[in-house]
Amino acid sequence: MEAFSDGVLAIIITIMVLELHIPDGATFDAIKSIIPTFIAYILSYLYVGIYWNNHHHLVSTLSKVSGKILWFNLHWLFWMSLLPMATKWLGAYPFRTAPTFVYGFILFMCAFLTIYYKLRF
Repeated sequence: MEAFSDGVLAIIITIMVLELHIPDGATFDAIKSIIPTFIAYILSYLYVGIYWNNHHHLVSTLSKVSGKILWFNLHWLFWMSLLPMATKWLGAYPFRTAPTFVYGFILFMCAFLTIYYKLRF
């Protein structure tokens, strides 16, 4: 379970970094166009890193992995897998209501499931 989760999180980060594109031009002014996307990437990268660290800690507290835990972990990975889409949308439309809400909701679900996991198992 831990290796599978590590692989999924590595793919999530890879997808997010592949969505970063070079500026349209070779000047410092051209960088302005990619700043929102880059900030969204940094934020998401930090979140994935925090969740990865927490996941390792939580898994280390388990004495055994049951089917219920596997399904729960898959549920958590589902929400994590939506982060690249939400990150790209938020970067393309910063401070707009729908992208911000979706991004926040996905992060909320990841956090909620992490807390629930810790309290339940």
